[in-house]
Amino acid sequence: MKSLRYFKRRTINNTIFFLSYASAVIGVAILLLILLYTVIKGASAINLDFFIKLPRPTGVPGGGIANALVGTFMVVGIASAIAIPVGVMAGIYLSEFGNNKFAPFIRYLADVLNSIPSIVTGVVAYVFVVLPMHRFSALAGGVALSIMMIPIITRTSEELIRMVPDTIREAALALGTPQWKVIIFIVLRTAAAGIATGVMLAVARVGGETAPLLFTAFNNSFMSVRPDQPISTMTVLIYNYASSPYADWNAMAWGAAFVLIVIVLIANIVSKIFTKTKYAL
Repeated sequence: MKSLRYFKRRTINNTIFFLSYASAVIGVAILLLILLYTVIKGASAINLDFFIKLPRPTGVPGGGIANALVGTFMVVGIASAIAIPVGVMAGIYLSEFGNNKFAPFIRYLADVLNSIPSIVTGVVAYVFVVLPMHRFSALAGGVALSIMMIPIITRTSEELIRMVPDTIREAALALGTPQWKVIIFIVLRTAAAGIATGVMLAVARVGGETAPLLFTAFNNSFMSVRPDQPISTMTVLIYNYASSPYADWNAMAWGAAFVLIVIVLIANIVSKIFTKTKYAL
């Protein structure tokens, strides 16, 4: 009887382990398949002109995505400039001063915002930014993306700051350090690596969004660096070129997708290296 129970427990344990292992392998295999296929399809379109020249009409050789690269960095930069301070400060409030009736409402609001479809965010930014300005613009695109980034950064910052041991706070306060200095120079420094990872997760999330930008930044076939004007982005360019019937535009779309993946990968690697060297304790 005892050996039967042992055999049953061992069988269940091995089955769960096998299913977990198989699920992990399947997930990684699908990711690698997508990356490999994107590299194969997109690498052939990569050359120097691809990065420094503007798009050309179909059938005309050459051309690139310089305007979309600049536009993507501008829109994501505007979104980050808005979302990172707001998200981190909200996370500080929830973790350090969140023992009140207002904090659960903020957490619930952040969770709801995090689950709202991106196209709804684009419509909201269209109503509150595009219509008052009477034009599409990079600023409107940045606002739309920042709305998506704020809840991710807020919840990530809150959880990472909560993981900082209370003994560290108590030790600093016992030495007479003001609470605001404890939060900025000790708590945030300790949680900086995790917060940076959350920020990069938010950047990677919005970096691949298309729907909000169709309602806000729209598109621009020319080079533009003005935040109050329509601007091209890589995701919109990929959407337009991938849905076109022209083979050369399809190749450009695969190349842009490959570049976008590389940019996100490099950003994550740089973030890891920066936080590991600067904030390692």
